Amino acid sequence: MPAVSQGLVDFANNLRQPAAPGVEVIVTPRYQITLQPDFPIPGPNSVSWIRCTANEAADVIREARAKIAPRHLPVMWTLDPGTEPPDFAKHLEAHGIHPDPHGVESAVMVLPIDASMDAPAVPGLEIHDALADLAIFRRADAAAAEAFMSVSLDDDPAFVAMQDRRRRNFLAAGNRHWLLATVDGEPAGAGGMTLFPPRGATINGGSVRPKFRGRGVYRALVAARLDIARRAGVDGLCVWGGEMSGPILARLGFETVGWRRFYVDTSTA
Repeated sequence: MPAVSQGLVDFANNLRQPAAPGVEVIVTPRYQITLQPDFPIPGPNSVSWIRCTANEAADVIREARAKIAPRHLPVMWTLDPGTEPPDFAKHLEAHGIHPDPHGVESAVMVLPIDASMDAPAVPGLEIHDALADLAIFRRADAAAAEAFMSVSLDDDPAFVAMQDRRRRNFLAAGNRHWLLATVDGEPAGAGGMTLFPPRGATINGGSVRPKFRGRGVYRALVAARLDIARRAGVDGLCVWGGEMSGPILARLGFETVGWRRFYVDTSTA
């Protein structure tokens, strides 16, 4: 396995979400708020990079909530190794903000761009550009929703319009990719990626529907994104690997270089 460069490690641990089409970023000296109204779940909507004193912690929580509340979005408070104060999680708990029940901690993981990863031979597998049109974008969204949350997405016109805005914002950003994997024409999984050349690329949303697991679809989606990243000339991939994805990513060669911890706040929804 090729050595991981310090540059890639620094990229993975220190990348801050910049403003982009459909993404509002509020930066203060004590924290950063990231809001995506067309993706109204905790995670894409977050408070992160918290740096304050213990005496300021309660004020930071109240202030950030006040900024978010008019948008009516739930958020994820995301802690990192540099969070100050180190016991900020206790302050969150005191304000009714609890660990994410789907997994409180993820590993920050990286893969050098020259790592060896061949796409597996999966009979009937095809990888599609899910930004090509709204129909394929919705198929990818539906596959991810089933894989992550065991839910089906409806055809409510307002929800479809929100998906269309999100697709158009991805295209307008110019550095976003969203892939759909199909097996014999049926949606099997999905995966996203954002390029930040030349430093690196983040991958997210890697998911496989239950009926297609164990066939190599997840690996194929990672390999496809690694190939896109190579063509973009970045140093490697980084990802937040959770309880389920972390062990798979480690088997694919990803190395752990840090961590993030997550606390859900629905008071602003």
